[in-house]
Amino acid sequence: MRALFVLRTSESKRLVAKAVANMSEVKRAREHDKILIGHGSTNVYVAEEILGKEEFSNLIQRDTYVSGLVIRGTLCTTSGEEKPPLLLLNRGVVEPPAETMREILMEFGADSVFIKGANAVDPEGNAAALTAHREGGTIGWAIGIILARGIRLVVPVGLEKLVPSVPKAIPLCGQMTFDYCQGLRVGLVPLSGATVITEIEAMNILTGVKCFHVASGGSGDSEGAVILVAEGDPTSIRKAIAMVESIKGEPPLKPQKATCLTCQLTSPAQIEEPKAKGASDCLYAGKREEDLPFYLKGRKSIL
Repeated sequence: MRALFVLRTSESKRLVAKAVANMSEVKRAREHDKILIGHGSTNVYVAEEILGKEEFSNLIQRDTYVSGLVIRGTLCTTSGEEKPPLLLLNRGVVEPPAETMREILMEFGADSVFIKGANAVDPEGNAAALTAHREGGTIGWAIGIILARGIRLVVPVGLEKLVPSVPKAIPLCGQMTFDYCQGLRVGLVPLSGATVITEIEAMNILTGVKCFHVASGGSGDSEGAVILVAEGDPTSIRKAIAMVESIKGEPPLKPQKATCLTCQLTSPAQIEEPKAKGASDCLYAGKREEDLPFYLKGRKSIL
């Protein structure tokens, strides 16, 4: 039996988040160990699925649990003053994170889980994250510890972020290598050793079907949509249909960009000064509203 599904970006995020929350290693860590959830638009949905929407909303305003942004056609960031701390769960209970990534991960081990979103994924399952902070930000401070200890790195990422080759893309980036950049200058950090969960893996985890990515794109509210064909036995396909129907109409996040005039890079993973802040290597940093191009004026969406 076969079915074709069209998933808008926000629907993909919800689907992937449900799958991450249902992974055996995530369930085990939620019950018996520690989980750290990095900032990111997909991770908002992941946190809601792990904690429950009500508990998450009681802790954090969902639109603020992001840091770096691709918004208004530029690479941007949210305001440092509005960034909530990273979500740290210790046996399912949210506790305040320590001031540095080294301290946060001090007691993390092989059964602990670090959940980090990505900006690129390729057909081979490689993933990478953009970083504008000169010290690498959240993943820059964490990846060495993750790899050294064998901490489980789970990367939820939608197929809207599919690129031909992550290994070929990485050396093409680098904050100091660009002569011109629309927004923040960035590097691309490989998420080595990660378990990558896209819509394909998510559908298999949740319903048992085998999925194929056959097309992408759309118009209006379906820009960035992915089109999947699922195959499986009748029971699995019916389960997949019910799953997709249950997430149709999922609303997108509505984050706000930082004010260009006062923009300064900050990382929720390094609270302690002066490492929390870095110079903003952005074409528009420090500019007044009247000096900005029309598509960057104000903080709320212009659409």
